[in-house]
Amino acid sequence: MCGRFVQFSSLRTLESYFRFESTGSEVVASYNIAPTHEVLAIIHRKCRRLENLHWGIVPSWAKDLSGASRLINARAETVAQKPSFRAAFKYRRCLLLADGFYEWSGAKGNKQPYFIALPSQHPFGFAGLWESWKNKEAADDAPVYKSCTIITTTASESVQDIHHRMPVILKPEAYNDWLDPQIQETEILEEILQHQHIREMKYYPVSTLVNRVQNNSVACIQPLNHS
Repeated sequence: MCGRFVQFSSLRTLESYFRFESTGSEVVASYNIAPTHEVLAIIHRKCRRLENLHWGIVPSWAKDLSGASRLINARAETVAQKPSFRAAFKYRRCLLLADGFYEWSGAKGNKQPYFIALPSQHPFGFAGLWESWKNKEAADDAPVYKSCTIITTTASESVQDIHHRMPVILKPEAYNDWLDPQIQETEILEEILQHQHIREMKYYPVSTLVNRVQNNSVACIQPLNHS
């Protein structure tokens, strides 16, 4: 799974890597993104847009927001069939922007956190899904709650010593098809998840500072032996 991640690249850097046409988002660095937090995502609505979404998807048919924190991940193997994800998988896919993510390994009560990133240290995009939800009992002008989930898959050899799952990190050449709402065929989308993702990552141990969501600074990603 993926339960915490990091996004610190500037708007200018993100524009150069992801080529979005417009933005309705403020880009603020975060070194300890947790479920229900706002995250940066690229969606396709008339054009490729950068938006803020809440992490933890809320299907449009949900009664309330209470289940959001339980739906932060969707398994690539079953995402097309699960009721909470299948409509978004077909019509509302996104890229969640990140510079790295965390995973924990070790005995319960004494787990060591690791920071995982691309060897190049470039930003990347998690394959994700997004939804819009509105309280049916609220006023017509009540705000819409936009949310998302990260798709996960079996861990690659580069990280499997830490955890048996990892996020699907899409190759840049897969971005256009993944974001295109006109592509709705399950076979095409599953092929992207299976064969168009990055597998080679690097990792190193970091401080247990990251265990507390309140800790949100560059110290969270510094190597454990950093002086």
